[in-house]
Amino acid sequence: QVQLVESGGGLVQAGGSLKLSCAASGLTFSNYAMGWFRQAPGKEREFVATISYSGGTTRYADRVKGRFTISRDNRKNTVSLQMNSLKPEDTAVYLCAADPNRSTITSTIWRAYDYWGQGTQVTVSS
Repeated sequence: QVQLVESGGGLVQAGGSLKLSCAASGLTFSNYAMGWFRQAPGKEREFVATISYSGGTTRYADRVKGRFTISRDNRKNTVSLQMNSLKPEDTAVYLCAADPNRSTITSTIWRAYDYWGQGTQVTVSS
């Protein structure tokens, strides 16, 4: 069975950095585009970043562009999200997701993703 397990969340001051990781198992990882989404209490799930199956293409939400970097290691079946210059508005549960998409065109729509992790909490204090 497919499992996505996020780690690396925590409490950080504004301006600080965190690196999230997602370990995947039960799927052929290199056949999947991977995405990070986030959800704050009372708000809709929001796209953060996505990376194509090969790692050759990345996309970012405007709100995080220039501050966050998504990467993947297909040998280790992991995807990471380096988050710098964090702001209080980045506070949310961050979720890793997998989309069976072997295209360079990745989706920013959460419904396109078949598998989801449980999420990791990121809290940024002001």
